[in-house]
Amino acid sequence: MKLGAENKKQVRWMIALLAIALMVGIYNLADFGTSSASSTASSRAGSQAKTAGANQTTLADSTIDPRFHGREILDRSQRIQYENGRNIFRMEEPKIETSIASPRVPMGPNQAPTPTPTPPPPPILLKFYGFASKPNEPKRIFLADEGEVFIARQGDIVERKYKVVQINNTSVLIEDVLNNNRQPIPLTAR
Repeated sequence: MKLGAENKKQVRWMIALLAIALMVGIYNLADFGTSSASSTASSRAGSQAKTAGANQTTLADSTIDPRFHGREILDRSQRIQYENGRNIFRMEEPKIETSIASPRVPMGPNQAPTPTPTPPPPPILLKFYGFASKPNEPKRIFLADEGEVFIARQGDIVERKYKVVQINNTSVLIEDVLNNNRQPIPLTAR
């Protein structure tokens, strides 16, 4: 006789689910002191407060009171006398006492503020040291910047910021496209 244990994987899942269901059931039925104990304690405290007198209130009575007491608390806080005499509920100008008199500057006609001069654009650090040309091809130039050599034609952009505008036999006109600055670079010997 077999007990249905042919598929062991299904049996393991069934045992795990039964264990979880058992734990959830125990948790829901067990008294951990939160729900029923607190309700019995508050009912006992309420009955003791009624027997002790109407003037005495307990913590349990004040926590379950559904009325709004915010206005009473605000009125009590406004009656508090502060040590420095400042009332935090009223807007007042702070009193500033200065012991040193500031020098007076004669007032004249309104003068426009002088604009700050714009700094000159940074110089183009490329060096033009030669060109090459083949028949039926545009003229190419050789530029150098900190050891790197670039070969460019008219209209090309070098180092993502310099554009070759014009090529002459003795100089090259380079435009810094980031700063809108044009500068002629003379032919130099390397």
